[in-house]
Amino acid sequence: MAGNSFGTLFRFTTWGESHGPAIGVVVDGAPPRLSLAEPDIQQWLAKRKPGQSRFTTQRREEDLVKMLSGVFDGLTTGTPIQLLIEVIQHQPSAIVFGIDPSSFAGERLVITAGRRQTGPGQIIVGDEFAKQSKLRPGSRLQLKGKPYTVVGVFHSGVTFEDSGAVIGLRDAQLLAGHSGGATTIAIALDRSAKAGPAVKEIERRFPGTVAINDPGQAARADANSLLISKAVLVIVVLALALGGIGVTNTMAMAVLERERELALMSAVGWSPSRVAALILGEGVGVSMLGAGIGLAIGLAGAQVVVSALSAQAFVSPDITAWGLGRGALVGVAIGVLGGLYPAWRVTRLMPAESLARA
Repeated sequence: MAGNSFGTLFRFTTWGESHGPAIGVVVDGAPPRLSLAEPDIQQWLAKRKPGQSRFTTQRREEDLVKMLSGVFDGLTTGTPIQLLIEVIQHQPSAIVFGIDPSSFAGERLVITAGRRQTGPGQIIVGDEFAKQSKLRPGSRLQLKGKPYTVVGVFHSGVTFEDSGAVIGLRDAQLLAGHSGGATTIAIALDRSAKAGPAVKEIERRFPGTVAINDPGQAARADANSLLISKAVLVIVVLALALGGIGVTNTMAMAVLERERELALMSAVGWSPSRVAALILGEGVGVSMLGAGIGLAIGLAGAQVVVSALSAQAFVSPDITAWGLGRGALVGVAIGVLGGLYPAWRVTRLMPAESLARA
C-alpha cells in the first residue's frame, strides 16, 4: 500500500477502484475536537461531479460521501477518519420501440427464441440486449413501473435494434403519454407507383413531414447529421486544396528536374505554348490517375465500411454515373489548377542559359 499512502503530519491512504463497490480514504493524524461533517467535504466533491458540462463524462455519479469513523456529533475524535463513497452500479439499458406486431416493420424482426408479442404487457428483446441482461422468454422487466413479460428474443441485424426491445405500439403510446401518436409511419406503395413522386406528394400534403424512400435519407431528419455533413464539406474542400497544392508541387519539381530536357525541346523548335501544354497535360494526367484510384477505392470500400459499422439502416452507398463523373471532373480541375503555375514557369525558361547550366 506504499503507493496509496502519503503525508507526514496527516497520513492519507486511499483504497478501492472505480469499477468496484466503493472507494474511500483513511486520514490519520487529525487532532480531536475539530468541527467536521459530511457537508464540509461534499461541497468540494460537487465541484468535480460528472455531467455538469459537455467536457466531462455524462455518467450518473453522485459521489455521496459517508464518514464511517473518526467523527462524532460534528467533531473529530482524534482517531483515524474513514471516508466512503459508494459506486453506483450502472445497469444495462436499452431503447424501447413501439411497433405494431402485424406491420411489416414488426414482421421483419426474426424471432430466435419464444414468439412475437400479441398483447399488452408483453415485450420482445434484441438478442444483444438479452445476452447483456441475461434475459430469456419468461423473464420479467419493468418499464416506468409497469411490469412486462419477455415472450421472445429477436434479431434484426441492426446493432441499435438488437440492443433494444420492442413492445406493442399502443403500450408505447401510453407509456410516452402520446395516445394515438407515432414518430415513424411505414407506407407500402403499389408496384406500379414510383417512390420519388410519392415522397414529394406526401411532403406536399403533410408540411413538416420528412418522407424517406432510401435508408441514406434518414440523415435528413437528424440535426447531428447536418453538422456532420457540414464537417464533411469542410474536409472535402481542404482535401481538394491539398490535392491542388500537391499537384502544383509535383509538377513544379518536375520542371526543375527536367529543365535541361525542356530547354532542349525549346532549342529544337518547340514553342513555349507547346511545352506549357505538355506540362499542363501531365498535371491533368497525374490528377486523373489519382482520381481514378480514389474512385476505385471508394467503390470497393463503401459497402464494406457500411457493413462493418452495422449502419445499413441509416445509410447506403449512392453510386451513380453523375457522381463518378463529378469525381472525374474534380480530378481534371485539380490538374488544370495545379499545372498552371508550372506551365507558366516553363514559358519563362531561357533555353541557352538552361543548357549552359546543365
